[in-house]
Parts: sequence; structure tokens; C-alpha cells
Amino acid sequence: MDSDYKKIYTGSFIIAQLIVDKLEALGISAIVKDESESGRLAGFGASISGSQDIYVNIEELSEAIPIVESVTSELEAH
Repeated sequence: MDSDYKKIYTGSFIIAQLIVDKLEALGISAIVKDESESGRLAGFGASISGSQDIYVNIEELSEAIPIVESVTSELEAH
């Protein structure tokens, strides 16, 4: 991964999608990396199904982190 990008979240597809949607609403482009899907396409099984990593440009980190915290804390409250 390019050194200009930093991982801000690892977790389920559903939560990752919520975070990406909120980031995009603010004009922040996120990169989603799905290890299990990459492995499946290459013919390997994955031990963690549906786990995704979200990366953002380091210049947008200060705006992106509060979004991740907001989404994850909102879901933990339920």
C-alpha cells in the first residue's frame, strides 16, 4: 500500500460500508481492501470471512478518524 495512505479501520463489511459512505459524503476517498475476497479469487480460503481494511490519504486522516469513531461508537451503543 502506498505510504501516503493509512489504515483507519479493520472489521466487518457492513460497518466498513457505513464508514466509507460517510467518508464519501464528506468528499474523502477511501480505499477498501478485502483480504478474504482477494484470497478467494486467487483460489485460497480465508480464515476471517468478510473482514475489510479501510485506508485514507494521510492528508485526510484528521477528518476521517472522527467518522470511524462516530460509526463504531454508535453501533456499540445499540
